[in-house]
Formats: sequence, structure tokens, C-alpha cells
Amino acid sequence: MQGFTKQTYCHQVADYIKERILAGEFTPGDKINEVLLAARLSISRAPVREALQLLVQEGLVISIPQRGKFITALTAKNIRDSYFTGGVLEGAAAASTISSFSDEDFSELRAVVDAMADTVAKGGDMDELSKLDTRFHGVIFSRTDNDLLVELSRRSCQGLGKFLLFRHWRTTFTPEEVHQRHRVVLDAMLSRDPARIEHTLREHYAESGRRMAQWGIDQAGKD
Repeated sequence: MQGFTKQTYCHQVADYIKERILAGEFTPGDKINEVLLAARLSISRAPVREALQLLVQEGLVISIPQRGKFITALTAKNIRDSYFTGGVLEGAAAASTISSFSDEDFSELRAVVDAMADTVAKGGDMDELSKLDTRFHGVIFSRTDNDLLVELSRRSCQGLGKFLLFRHWRTTFTPEEVHQRHRVVLDAMLSRDPARIEHTLREHYAESGRRMAQWGIDQAGKD
């Protein structure tokens, strides 16, 4: 792979696999063949193996003893549980740090939601809204110094919404719904009420889980 540096092979391979997931080449349940992938990228198997281990940690790949590594496939319950867990964790993070938020933090949240409104007015580019969504939740986590909480929360939801289920996320929510859902969260954050913030974020994610559950592997063929 031209342009790859030895020190970052595994991270670049991980990014490549994520790109293939987004492109629909790698789909939930597919087995990742280390030998073929290494040959395709013209690199040794070691960085491929390391990249897959990174993706296991992120929840995008599952390792099954004696069988190999596979793109994570989720049931409807897995999806609901993952989003619920992410909402509980992010809600706790926001509620426990809201007193530390600065005027600049709130201004940034407003700016993101306003940018979402502008994106909707221009036709609703879901890729752009996805970037704004990541930026918005990044601000919410910005005052949290509990790295484990952040890691677990993002593992619960980011891999789902941004990679495994992204093609469905783009059609499950309309651009205006994406905007309005974040405006509700913004209003809760501006209230500075920890209980309201925690409840709102939990429901934000729980609703995502309820909607996205229709794309669980056990839902195929159901009405």
C-alpha cells in the first residue's frame, strides 16, 4: 500500500477495513481472511493481525476461537442493548460534568446544531450530518476525564452508528429528525439540570436503538 508508514501499518489497515465496511464490501458476519487481506495490501500478516485486534477492541470485529475473525453481526436485542448502554454512559458523563461547561462549550454545541439546520436547508447531506453528530457528542464528552467511561460509551454506539449500521442510519432518520433530536439534547444541556440531561441523553440513544433494531440479523424477512 503506497504511502503507508511502518509505524502506523496496523492503524491504517484498521481504517481500510472500516472503509470497506462503509462501502458495503465487508458486511456483518463476513469472515476476514488475514492472508488475502495482507496480499491485497502488499504487506505482511502481522499488521493485519494487529489491526483486527484493534477492531475487536472497538467492537467492529469478533474473534471466535478455532474459526477466525468476523465482522460483528448484531441481533435486534444486541443493537437495543448497545445503544441503551451508550446512552446511560454518555448521560452520566454529561450530568456529572455539566457544572464544568464553559460559555465556549455551550456556544460550540449551539454552532453544531445551527450547522445541522443549515445542512438540512441545503438538502440534508447525511454524511455531513454524521460529521456534525460526531462533533456534537465530542463536545459533550470534552469535560470528562474518565477515559474508561468514554471508551466504553463510544464502543457501545460509535462502531454501530458510524460503521456497522451507517448505511441504515442514513435512511432510518430523516435529516430534519437528526437536527431536531440534537436540538432537544442541546436544550437539555443548556438547562444545566443534571437529571434532565441524563434522562434526555438516555432517551436519545434508546430511541436510536429502538429504530435501528429493525436491522438486526434476526429481523431479516420479518414484516
